Order: sequence, then C-alpha cells, then structure tokens
Amino acid sequence: MKDPICEFKAVSKDYSVRHSFFASGSYRIKALDVVNLSVKEGEILGLVGESGCGKSTLAKIALGLEPPTSGQVFFSGYDIADFDKTRLQNFRRQAQMVFQDPFSSLNPKKTVFKILSEPLKIHRLCHKNHYKERVTRLLKEVGLDEQILSRYPHEFSGGQRQRIGLARALATTPKMIVADEPTSALDVSIQAQIINLLLDLQERHKLSFLFISHDLPVIQFVSHRVAVLYKGQLMELMPKNAFLQSPNHQIAKSPNSLIPQFLNSSIPQSSNHHHPYTSLLLSAVPVPDPKMGVEVKKKDHGLTYNYKNDRYQKGCAFAPRCSLATDRCSAERPFWTEVAKDHFIACHYIT
Repeated sequence: MKDPICEFKAVSKDYSVRHSFFASGSYRIKALDVVNLSVKEGEILGLVGESGCGKSTLAKIALGLEPPTSGQVFFSGYDIADFDKTRLQNFRRQAQMVFQDPFSSLNPKKTVFKILSEPLKIHRLCHKNHYKERVTRLLKEVGLDEQILSRYPHEFSGGQRQRIGLARALATTPKMIVADEPTSALDVSIQAQIINLLLDLQERHKLSFLFISHDLPVIQFVSHRVAVLYKGQLMELMPKNAFLQSPNHQIAKSPNSLIPQFLNSSIPQSSNHHHPYTSLLLSAVPVPDPKMGVEVKKKDHGLTYNYKNDRYQKGCAFAPRCSLATDRCSAERPFWTEVAKDHFIACHYIT
C-alpha cells in the first residue's frame, strides 16, 4: 500500500452567509463536514458529486488556498498549517492546479512564453538564460510546438489552452496536481485527447491527481479510486472497478416500508451495491439506445426528497432524499463500513 501524499483528517469548512442584502444577521453553511480522505502517491483519486457538494472547496483546502474551519491537511506527512514561508513556497511548487476554464485561467495580457516562464522565475528553478529551453520542453510534453511562444491565449482553441495550463502546472515539477473539472469546458473529441494526455503525464512523472468531475464515465476511466461527496459528507469510497459494478452487499433490516420498493425498482443492478446517493448518480447517467439512436436518461426510482430542515441535517446528509432513511439516519451520522476490500460506505443499512 502506497503512502498518502495528501491527507485530510476530519476536515470541516463553514461559511457565513447573510440572510439578504436588506436583512441583518447571517447563518452558517457547512461546505465540508468532517471529511477523512487521502490521495496516495502515484494514484488518481476521482471525486464526484453534484454542484455545491463541496468538491471545489476541498480542492482549495488541499492546496492551502483556503484554511479549514477544523481538522488538518497533511502533505507528505506534514501539516500545511504549520508551514513557514519557506516551506509554504516549497509546498506551492509541489502541489499545482489545473482549472476548469482554460481561458479565464490564463492571463490574456501575457504571451505563452511569459505564462510558462513565470513559475520558473518565482520558484527560481533555473537561470533566466535557460527559460526558453525549459519552456520549449514543457510545450513538447503537452503536444505543442515552440512556434507558439509569442502568441496570446485568445489565439488558441480550448484544447490548446488547456494544454498550456497543463504545461504551466508541470513547470514546477510537482508531486500532486488538483484537476478541477479540466475537461468539462471542452468538446467531446478534445476531451479524449486531454484525458489521454493526463494519463500519459501521470504515468511518465508518477504524479498524484485529485481529479474532480461530473462526468462519471471519465471518472471511471481515469481513476484508481473514486470518492462520492454529498453536501460536504463522504458517502462512499471505492476502487474504480467497483464504481459501476461491485460485489453484493446486504441491506440491513429497517422499519422503513419503502425499502422493498427501492429494491424492486428499475435502478441498474449495480446500484443496489452502492450507497443510495451513488445509485442516484449512476441512474442519472444517460445510456445509448441503439434502436432510437439517442441517449435515454434513467429514472431515479425509489428516491424522494424532503426539504424540511434540510439545511440543519445532523445525521446523514442524504437522509431527506433517501428511501432507506429512518429517524436514526436524521439523528445519527453513520460510520464507515467496509463492504468489500477497500470499499467503504457510510450508511446504517448497507453492510
């Protein structure tokens, strides 16, 4: 088992939000709620969940861009909150980020050469006389030619801009890269090129990736493990081969009368082997219909939603939407249960 390069221990993050522009007072929103997770050396950890579940907040905390309200973040075994100025700069060099929008993440007033040479200058990685040689080498690694050095970001396509963003992340020879939906703004054909490039770079440089995406097939393809996040709580953590198909798990007895309806629903067979929220995610993935020539969206049978007291949920965050939920789920947060090797689920009724 490889050692973790980045580790989250009981990390929580709260934000204060005003009721409105005119009304006084505010309330707290819990973006992350006691998250325990690790990214191992040389692995790609996929992080999935719907918008607003805390994925980007976790990414910012991983890079030290936001401090956690409580808990600790360790990088290479050291708490990043204890870093002094020198160690913090070294941490910035070893942990880089690839952003979702390849256009807004690049300075439109700087040429490609200035964009890629800036990390070399900030971290003093080589003499300025060697900048061009290093930048040219970076461009070749991501499949671009040195003739573009004098051009500006607006002169490139989305895929080319994302390649430049990758080159900038590689400039400091990092150990870990946080990729926050790096392919969502690209065309499907370009997505495939960028994903293959990421996998090639990961294998070549033995990089660790925290890969965030809404695209579940992409997560299945690139990741070694998959973590499922919902409203700041981790619902499930599993190997990639268990994401779309996993061993049989048993649903513990519960007084909830909706359980038979859930088990007999038309959710894909593999969904009964996951946390109910993971089943909901998988049921939302369109599947191709060769007869109709279109993609047909699955239905999330057996899943309901109750908005009452949703913001102040004390137990499982998914309880208001879950057909398995009982009073226990709302009052008591479930612990991790290992349902198979390296496959963990946070649910009272799945064992």
